[in-house]
Amino acid sequence: MSEAQSVTDDSTTRTAADLTAFQQNILAILAEEPMYGLAIKRELESYYGSEVNHGRLYPNLDDLVEDGLVEKSELDKRTNQYELTEAGHDAVLGQLEWVLDRFATDEERADEVRALLGE
Repeated sequence: MSEAQSVTDDSTTRTAADLTAFQQNILAILAEEPMYGLAIKRELESYYGSEVNHGRLYPNLDDLVEDGLVEKSELDKRTNQYELTEAGHDAVLGQLEWVLDRFATDEERADEVRALLGE
């Protein structure tokens, strides 16, 4: 198991609440478009401002694939592509909804969110 992964009674079903922040960030990156591993790594490094090693990234990607949140396919013999599944999409949306429900507690904060969205 990677990245402080929790084990639930039904280990085949994990939700956004069961994922680490690192795994949630991977899903958010893949929400934009399918990517290969090194592109995901670069996005994470840009976000964190430090190196993300392969020993952290790929086990987490494998866990997300195993959980059915990400689909893995071969681009060529050396390169895998990762794509968000419908369940992964739902996990990202669920996490956003949870955060926004707690953040947008009044009209001023709701306006801040609208401004971020360009509304």
